[in-house]
Amino acid sequence: MGLLEAWAFLTRLPGGRHPDSEQGLGRSVGWFPLVGAVIGALSGAVYWWLHSPLGAALAAVAAVAVNIVVTGAFHEDGLADTADALGGTTREQRLEIMKDSRVGTFGVLALILAVLVRVFAVSSLAPLDGFVVLVLAHMLGRAMAVAAMVTMPAVSGSGLGHSYTAHLSRVWTVTSVVVSCAVAVFLGVSGAAGLMSAAAAAAVVLMVARRAFGGITGDVLGAVEQAAEIAVVATAASLVESNNWL
Repeated sequence: MGLLEAWAFLTRLPGGRHPDSEQGLGRSVGWFPLVGAVIGALSGAVYWWLHSPLGAALAAVAAVAVNIVVTGAFHEDGLADTADALGGTTREQRLEIMKDSRVGTFGVLALILAVLVRVFAVSSLAPLDGFVVLVLAHMLGRAMAVAAMVTMPAVSGSGLGHSYTAHLSRVWTVTSVVVSCAVAVFLGVSGAAGLMSAAAAAAVVLMVARRAFGGITGDVLGAVEQAAEIAVVATAASLVESNNWL
């Protein structure tokens, strides 16, 4: 079916099942947005629950921390590796840096900025708004990564990026992206704004990746997810600041 495989791949929580083949990897891709929505719901529930006793700032820190723990900082790792790799001078050097498990200055700074933006953006939201926005942000973050698998070539014949793109079901994958976008639009102007910002952020990352690396890797997909997720929560914070309403 693929849902259990997607759960095992994207989270560190029990209940998943690791695929026994690369075909199993591909079948799980279409479920990524749904798993993302569940992760967002867990993070949003923490924000909603702690907002009153701890205040918005500490509740936002806890919500972001829960997300990192639940996913094992999976996408953050991709963001850091991608940022480090951009410091290379040639395509070959960038890809070699990306494979290095150590995190450099660019990677550290990217992680710090990513966490800060999420915490400050989420802390500006009311409890219910924060819950909805986090669900939307995590769903669209994974949806944009899935869309990247369909539209962009993988860099090489190895690695997670290639393993997933080589065996995914395009019909089911495209359907999951379309459904995720439809859910965002159904939420009204705010949801549509979040969708547009997520798509724009993902497009920027993919354009940079195409130029710097020649295509996508597993780390680039993580960076796409992070950029889209951050774009959604930042857009929500901006709407609250300008209209005092979501």
